[in-house]
Amino acid sequence: MSNGQTGSDVILIGAGIMSATLGAMLKELAPNWKITVLEKLPSAGEESSNEWNNAGTGHAALCELNYTVEKPDGSIDISKAISINEQFQDSMQFWSYLVESKLIRNPQDFIMALPHMSLVHGQKDVSFLKKRYEALSANPLFQGMEYTEDPAKLKEWIPLIMKNRSANEPIAATKVDAGTDVNFGALTRMLFEHLKKNGVEIKYKHKVDDIKRTRGGAWELKVRADNGRVERHAAKFVFIGGGGGSLHLLQKTGIPEGKHIGGFPVSGLFMSCNNPDVIARHHAKVYGKAKVGAPPMSVPHLDTRFIDNKKSLLFGPFAGFSPKFLKTGSMLDLITSVKPHNLVTMMAAGAKNMSLTKYLIQQVMLSKEQRMEELREFVPDAKSEDWDLVVAGQRVQVIKDTAAGGKGTLQFGTEVVTAADGSVAALLGASPGASTAVSVMLNVIKKCFPQQIQAWEPKLKEMIPSYGASLLKNPELLRDVQASTAQSLGLSPGQSFQKAVSQPVS
Repeated sequence: MSNGQTGSDVILIGAGIMSATLGAMLKELAPNWKITVLEKLPSAGEESSNEWNNAGTGHAALCELNYTVEKPDGSIDISKAISINEQFQDSMQFWSYLVESKLIRNPQDFIMALPHMSLVHGQKDVSFLKKRYEALSANPLFQGMEYTEDPAKLKEWIPLIMKNRSANEPIAATKVDAGTDVNFGALTRMLFEHLKKNGVEIKYKHKVDDIKRTRGGAWELKVRADNGRVERHAAKFVFIGGGGGSLHLLQKTGIPEGKHIGGFPVSGLFMSCNNPDVIARHHAKVYGKAKVGAPPMSVPHLDTRFIDNKKSLLFGPFAGFSPKFLKTGSMLDLITSVKPHNLVTMMAAGAKNMSLTKYLIQQVMLSKEQRMEELREFVPDAKSEDWDLVVAGQRVQVIKDTAAGGKGTLQFGTEVVTAADGSVAALLGASPGASTAVSVMLNVIKKCFPQQIQAWEPKLKEMIPSYGASLLKNPELLRDVQASTAQSLGLSPGQSFQKAVSQPVS
């Protein structure tokens, strides 16, 4: 490479779960390729992938009510739930492959078996949950789902939530024991450790300032190291996986696919329990229903978490607003993301989402006691002194023009923007994000490496046995995949929990 450039086959921007996943997959598919990772922070998984910055729910649509929508005729549309569940199965298969191949060890350090539950109050929501249960439990992907309206059964399932609860309104819940808690921060760090051992160059404290096309068709990156030194890096393929920072870098590429796209930042807060007795009385992820006018990412949930092999209990999220696109970002991020090509899109989104903006401002203004009142809807006798406030990660929701929603439509999900020639791809958006990383990166690989995909197919099938097949249409394959991933990842109910948690559970 000329002009002091460092040349690579692949550059991954951002050391989060997405780059870690793509790097780990490409290392298996093309072991001789030179891969370089550029990360502006001092270590891996410090932003959205960090265990304190996301809910750690292995999003498989087992408990998240916003993935199943009630249609005008009263029936329940479960198509999104099916799609997300199948994507999570891809992640489980790839993680199993990594464990079985001894590329990563000790799966209990990043994944634990944990029941996933949905909980609703009031006749209208109880009738919705029952219909949802009937639609999902008949589907092979959701077998084993239980439903109850019986207070005695609920006391057995969720003693902390049912204690001292007044019995003046209908209440119902569903439970799936095959849910998981995933520590995406730990998984990200394990994957980067594996990549480093296998010759991938990982440059921390290296911020990408600019990205431009060279005459030869490669991409040249201007990178600033922590000491102020400027480096030039070039590659045939660049993946922009910098979380909220991806939008600015995508705009710098100048690719037409990156135009007319904006970002809307949403910040989050959680309550974290500091009382071991309270933590021990709850063992599930329990998702409720978002309040009217609240965005899907602020669905309230009370979560058992396993962080550093210790049981924790979190409640949230409380949404908020900050113009930063990353926790470590700049207050100017939102303003500087507005360009002539996305101005109309952004203005349309602003006009359409006045109620959301008002909701976020109200959330920012909540006092601790007001947050405790929301928690008490889940845990009636929650005491303020048992709970601390924790700042979660920043999420940047994608804004784009769509056929269905028109100009400036806010997208609640994960999006990949790819150049027509496949030489650059950027990951934008939020939940279910990390849980579907393997499926999302499979799509990046298919779009960006069409010449290699056929030759790679046998290896892809080894890494993800259901590759190219529908688990929904192959119940036998689904059973095999679920049995083998549970075995590899130590997820038989109770087994991993007893193994890794030192705290007693009552």
